[in-house]
Amino acid sequence: MACVARAARICGPVRPRRAPGSRLGDSPPRIPSCMSRRVTFSRNVTLSLSRTCRCYCKYCAFVTHGAHLHAPDEVLGVLDRAVSRHRAKELLVLTGEGPDLHGGVAARLAEFGFSDFVSYVVWVCERALERGLLPHTNLGVLDRGDLARLREVTASQGLMLESVSERLMETVHAGSPSKHPLRRLESIGWAGELRVAFTSGVLVGIGESEDERMASLEALAGVHERFGHLQEVILQNFVPHRRYYGREPAVIADEAAREYWRTGVSGGPVVDAPGWACPVSVGDMRRLVAEARRLLPGVGVQVPPNLSDWWPELVAAGATDLGGLSANGDHISPEHPFPSPSQVRRRLARDGWALSERLCVYPQFIDPEWVSDAVLDVIRSRYWSFIPRRGSGRVSVAAVGDGVAPRAVERARDGVRLSVGELTALFAERRVGVIEDIRAAADELRARVAGDTVTFVVNRNINVSNVCVVGCAFCGFGRSRRSPDAYEHSVGEFEERVGEAVAAGATELCMQSGIHPDWGLEDYLGWLRLAKRLAPGLHLHAYSPMEVAHMCDVSGLGPREVFERLVDAGLGSTPGTAAEVLHDGVRERISPNKLPVGRWVEIIEACHAVGLRSTATVMFGHIEEPSELAEHMRVVRDVQERTGGFTEFVPLSFVPYQTLLGRVHGVEEISEAENLKHTAVFRLALGESVVSLQASWVKMGLGLATEALGWGVNDLGGTLMEESISRMAGSAHGVRLDPVDLVAAAHRAGRPAAERTTLYGIRRRYELAPVGVL
Repeated sequence: MACVARAARICGPVRPRRAPGSRLGDSPPRIPSCMSRRVTFSRNVTLSLSRTCRCYCKYCAFVTHGAHLHAPDEVLGVLDRAVSRHRAKELLVLTGEGPDLHGGVAARLAEFGFSDFVSYVVWVCERALERGLLPHTNLGVLDRGDLARLREVTASQGLMLESVSERLMETVHAGSPSKHPLRRLESIGWAGELRVAFTSGVLVGIGESEDERMASLEALAGVHERFGHLQEVILQNFVPHRRYYGREPAVIADEAAREYWRTGVSGGPVVDAPGWACPVSVGDMRRLVAEARRLLPGVGVQVPPNLSDWWPELVAAGATDLGGLSANGDHISPEHPFPSPSQVRRRLARDGWALSERLCVYPQFIDPEWVSDAVLDVIRSRYWSFIPRRGSGRVSVAAVGDGVAPRAVERARDGVRLSVGELTALFAERRVGVIEDIRAAADELRARVAGDTVTFVVNRNINVSNVCVVGCAFCGFGRSRRSPDAYEHSVGEFEERVGEAVAAGATELCMQSGIHPDWGLEDYLGWLRLAKRLAPGLHLHAYSPMEVAHMCDVSGLGPREVFERLVDAGLGSTPGTAAEVLHDGVRERISPNKLPVGRWVEIIEACHAVGLRSTATVMFGHIEEPSELAEHMRVVRDVQERTGGFTEFVPLSFVPYQTLLGRVHGVEEISEAENLKHTAVFRLALGESVVSLQASWVKMGLGLATEALGWGVNDLGGTLMEESISRMAGSAHGVRLDPVDLVAAAHRAGRPAAERTTLYGIRRRYELAPVGVL
């Protein structure tokens, strides 16, 4: 591989190749659980600005060697349709290599008022940005100056390496000087020097050997190790095409896409492979995916879902992205349209995967280091939810002051109530040393307020119905009444579940549902009476403030009167859910139909006023900012100081996978480190006002919940037996634990355990075994 050796000057060092005698893909890298359940795509529209090309690649049906260039009015039509008809976020600009080398194209550019082709592309990108479209350009090999000009108006750029094989320059790439691998690697390297978020990839099946495929990945890994600018690598299998002389591939692609998205039936032609091609099997592609994951950790691995039926198998093998599901088709393979996002989502769901939108620039590159101010302005104004959380939100520590957090930690350690500004600083904190101080202070406060015993309750959840009219963007549970996934338990099903709770030794029955449009107050009372008749000894912990607000609305009664009737029917306490973030600005953004903060507080205080206790919750790790979480904690503590009615505080980290926020708005799951830091800050925010802080194992997983016992937590919640809300949002941590699992978790943390009641009476203790005793 002479070319690979010479390319080392450009690429730099690469990761070691696999050991001699080992098979490719024998030991693929471990995929984090969140990545293994989430596949991304970009909602885009393609503009083939010019198909004129200096190259003569044998596999390409896209290019023409005549003069081809879309006029400005045609471009504006594509952009306007992209926004109004397709709701696209990305404009993919495709062109041939060096189109303005053709005299006819150069003449047309002059006619339009442009001195060169890149100037025209810059104009196109500026018009796209004005409409809220983020440009991603793939113009072929460019020099450093042109890449720099485009950086000012693009969110990302791309260039397929295709292959490092010089042999192919004499076969499929004959007469195509810009296809030489050294030219392409040089251009990719310049993009890295300029800090351009970049996409590249390998084309498979054009006559290369398997070793040459892997060498191509190694070359990309080398250049990425120098600059860190590759956001994704495309692994694309070659599909033979018909020739489209005298026809416009963009028109063919658009018609094919519209038909496929309308009918779900795609009938692309089967064309015999040419003699220079080589066969590609799903096993070949699996090995390529595994090697890409090994060589390029942290880089997205993209596989096109329109060029084979095996793409779900490649997702299972570790592919993370499906590229741009272009609403106007694949202009390179026009008779092979992309499936629609809904078609892909249904197919992935069969295997337990979630499909999430991303922008054409990957989240880790949405930063001034990589993206120009003009593009960042569009992202901030149109697509702010895709901006990754820097620490606890989208503000820096500098915004609240570097010295605030350390002083706040010391004040909280002494039991002083922290201000909203101090809590904002703690939630925004990113310095490792300060975070360790937060953890230690929270653990000390836990020991002083709650002691060392780790508690849990043996309970059973019943989500009676998921029919809901609210439509929250963070929810994967609620369904419309006509949805095929809607359910409502019958009396018999409810009785069976209560019987299971009794048989399991449960002391609590927790009941919550969606906001069912047909349910009145009597329906809610009826479920309580039925549960009490079936199991008089069970404590009934039921009905969120949102459900109670609905009961008030349909009955015309006030919250206190509703609670009095619920108590008469058997209610024992209330879950303080539907809190999400107690900041009306956040609620307007994620759940505009949900009760406002003032109404939530009114209902919770009515609950406490009739002698009931409740929990309090927060849902964090989505679009909220540190200051908004700080305001939530102010509201909770104010209520507790007025009523004393909260038994525990339950932080619920957001599960994005099957929710609108995750699927469409790019919100990702909060990191484990941030989850733990938030947990500790919640303890410091509560001070001594609420004794118990719970870790939700169904949200975090039992392993992280166990670790949270060192971050201010003293309670592990319930055994649950059934949990539909987190599960339907995409949580993969199960829906049931046995008491022995929770006891073992406490003991692994070096703490004694105890089974409690809902109101924190101790039923049974599980002390630590003496040292040396098994």
